[in-house]
Amino acid sequence: MTNYPPDALLFVTPNCPYCATVKHALGELLKEGQVGQVRVVDASENTELAREYEVRSAPWLKLGIFTLTGAHTLGELRQWVDWAHGEEGKVHYVAHLLSEGGYVQASAFIHADTRRLKPLLAVVADPAADLEVRLGVSALLESYAYSSALRDLLPELAELSRHADHRVRADACYLLGLTGSAAAKAYVEACLHDVHEEVREIAGDAVRNLKQKRGKV
Repeated sequence: MTNYPPDALLFVTPNCPYCATVKHALGELLKEGQVGQVRVVDASENTELAREYEVRSAPWLKLGIFTLTGAHTLGELRQWVDWAHGEEGKVHYVAHLLSEGGYVQASAFIHADTRRLKPLLAVVADPAADLEVRLGVSALLESYAYSSALRDLLPELAELSRHADHRVRADACYLLGLTGSAAAKAYVEACLHDVHEEVREIAGDAVRNLKQKRGKV
């Protein structure tokens, strides 16, 4: 599949101290063919358009599927362009939002395409990931409890339930319980005999959760 350069939409304001830097960086990326089209909009003169995109400060940049605010160097934008072409970039973007306190924005990003949940399992699988990001990703996944979007992740969660790190196994068991799927039962019950007490406890809760869910169906 061909990866096309992402388009860029940049909102600026006359007194913005960083807008010129971002605009110049986008111009360089355009010359390099790293971005498709670059549109620069003065938010102070195009208030309706700024309101449509919910622009609250400048510089505000829509780069492909990513929305970035504040100052960004050429090197940083080049990295975001590169991330715009793969699943890894979606994880980095969500992690970026969560680390900036942008849970609402991260939730909206996932809601726009729930297939973006799957790459987030890379965070679940990484016990060394930033705690704030891990908690945020867990909350995002929890928000799809008993939905088809979470059930679609059952094969990956089943694999994580056998992970070498007990924290990953525990998180996987918890999420398997939230799938509400009968197919999750065997994987969760296997964790009832885990060597780690925390995993066994969470697996027990997950089994009860699955039984309760089936009882309400």
